[in-house]
Amino acid sequence: MNKIAAKLSLKEKIGYGVGDTASHFVWDMVGFWILIFYTDTFGISAAAAGTIMLIARFWDMLSDPLMGVIADRTNTRWGKFRPYILWMALPYAVLAVMTFTTPDFGEVGKVIYAGTTYLLLMTVFTAINLPYSSLGAVMTADSLERTELNSYRFVFAFIGQLIVSGTALTLARYFGNGNDADGYQITLIVFSVISFCLFMVTFFTTKERVAPPKEQKESLKEDFQNLLKNKPWVILFFVGVISFIMFALQNLSIAYYFKYYIGNEENVQLFNVIGTIALIIAIPFSKSLARKFGKRNVFLASSLISGFFFMLLFIPGEKDMVTIYTLNILAKMAYAPAVPLLWTMLADSADFSEWKTGRRSTGLVFSAATFAQKAGWGIGGALAGWLLVLFKFTPNVEQSETAITGIKLMISVVPGILYMSCAIFLYFYPIDKQTEINMQEDLEKRKGNED
Repeated sequence: MNKIAAKLSLKEKIGYGVGDTASHFVWDMVGFWILIFYTDTFGISAAAAGTIMLIARFWDMLSDPLMGVIADRTNTRWGKFRPYILWMALPYAVLAVMTFTTPDFGEVGKVIYAGTTYLLLMTVFTAINLPYSSLGAVMTADSLERTELNSYRFVFAFIGQLIVSGTALTLARYFGNGNDADGYQITLIVFSVISFCLFMVTFFTTKERVAPPKEQKESLKEDFQNLLKNKPWVILFFVGVISFIMFALQNLSIAYYFKYYIGNEENVQLFNVIGTIALIIAIPFSKSLARKFGKRNVFLASSLISGFFFMLLFIPGEKDMVTIYTLNILAKMAYAPAVPLLWTMLADSADFSEWKTGRRSTGLVFSAATFAQKAGWGIGGALAGWLLVLFKFTPNVEQSETAITGIKLMISVVPGILYMSCAIFLYFYPIDKQTEINMQEDLEKRKGNED
């Protein structure tokens, strides 16, 4: 077998996977708790918090493709992508702590501090997560092996999410001893240390094998032209943005749902834990489902079925916890197989570009993923903040019927419709199972001729 289509060892799969555990120790604090931290602990308005998240996305429009271009042109003894895991792990950890720190500033000062630390954290997130995601595309050229690798990745990612979403509030209250601001900061110190250590494991246990064609000359203009002509990439870009808007809106709203509708804020942790366990159980089926039905068909079905279950979450009353938990489990299990498939299909789109044009720009291709991830979270976060204002939400008081209805819509109907709409884009995705086989065979022949 050609070395670029290598079967990866269990050690390498686990080593790669814990890198996303590391990422999630910080990312999920932002994804689940940053909005309610800003409004209920730091003391800035929901509208200001949402606007901060949206403004950061304009910077991402430059920083994400720029990081992709830089990574593609990086050449070290460790490869193109691995060194950024080594270089950026510490800044990522430090900025995470700063983002959840509450200096005693005035109202304007607080907004400036929150905006600055959030922007810097998202920039460093790009600098470590884009190379990390790209690394999964160059460890092997075997598409099904990549699917399994990404399955490992997201099992470990959701283990991180399980810990963060299930313990963050409890830890913050324990460490804070009545002071939520101190509690959040100390919790982030603990999570950031763990994040740094796990990133080091990833760096030392992985290896890059897939390289651009030896005769490829640097041409930024040609790389961008090829990217915009890459139909699979364009489709996945829009699917990624919509998906992450849905995730952000729902995850940021769920704390408000339990605090103000269910009436038990800490119960959100059990809700998140059970949903994450459902994800972990279902993700390993990704490879077998993709082999049998094709990645595109599995992803399309996932968006329709899980979106439907998410919409149904609007119906249960505040005491009907069995139905609430059951719908959450069904929704999470339905969309779990699609989680690793998005990243595997992006790797396939990098192959597709090389197959069609003779040029490979893995980092630039995966810049779409990090931009989609952050754009989705930014738009979703801004949407959550603005919707709270629209529905007349007021922090730390009993909410009006209008506010409660709005919060329920934000965790159910709105994200459900968004995720179901991904099926429209996926219908036109052009890489089927036979195309994958043809690409892999042709690219391996080209690599063999180069050697």
